Amino acid sequence: MITIRRSGDRGAADHGWLDSRFTFSFAEYEDPAHMGFRTLRVINEDRVAPGTGFDTHPHRDMEILTWVLEGAIEHRDSMGHAQVLRPGEIQHMTAGTGIRHSEHNPSPDEPLHLLQIWILPERRGLTPSYEQKAFPGTGLTLLASRDERSGSVPIRQDADVWVARLPAGGTADLPLRPGRHAWVQVARGSVALNGEALSQGDGASLSGEKAVSLRAKGDAEVLVFDLA
Repeated sequence: MITIRRSGDRGAADHGWLDSRFTFSFAEYEDPAHMGFRTLRVINEDRVAPGTGFDTHPHRDMEILTWVLEGAIEHRDSMGHAQVLRPGEIQHMTAGTGIRHSEHNPSPDEPLHLLQIWILPERRGLTPSYEQKAFPGTGLTLLASRDERSGSVPIRQDADVWVARLPAGGTADLPLRPGRHAWVQVARGSVALNGEALSQGDGASLSGEKAVSLRAKGDAEVLVFDLA
């Protein structure tokens, strides 16, 4: 079964310096019908104005992934990390027992466009950690996994996070083991998902399907979450 969540049906907030779209309930946007999917709790699409950003704030007991689509984000945290994240790089934080961090658009003139993703951890009270890694190239690439296979960054949950970067007409197929579920989020472009048309900002849940099959209509970038 495939259930589509259209881009225009997402929650929204415009703070001037920050324009956000919420796939699932977040902050002031509350929708009991969309509280997450399996262990996937948050997918926020944020556009951050030049020279602005999120001041230092706390997190705990969450796996947090950041994927930049345009521009760059400057990260600083209470563990001493000071990094800049750009397109093609994944950032992962285990918030665990508690972490404080800030995220800013360091450019004076270039906008920042990103996806921020939260996944519930396998247990509470984990030791905080931070990873960042570049994944260049096209095709289907594993970004994050529990076992760090294929060079992916570690995530403290039974979940695999993939990116499919496809040219027009390109395809990607990800088999799903029995009992697994998937969420597909179109970051850029448009694709056919198992024959269903999806455009930028659209998402879809898959349960009882044997595979995630994507065909790009034009250049496309899609995140795929393989979930227990």
